[in-house]
Amino acid sequence: MIQKRIAQWAVMAVAVPLAAAGARRLSHTLEARRGPSGVSRMLTRGADVLRPQKARRRRFW
Repeated sequence: MIQKRIAQWAVMAVAVPLAAAGARRLSHTLEARRGPSGVSRMLTRGADVLRPQKARRRRFW
């Protein structure tokens, strides 16, 4: 039972932020290459849903 809780915590603490960062970075890369599109907006919106506090701060790398 405790192992299940540790696994859930690991997913929430590690995997979700990594997924949000990857989606945001992919969105910025797509916008830089091809301009804004529906796909890049969806990726950004998805990252905002996963990590809303990071939505306000935009990084350029």
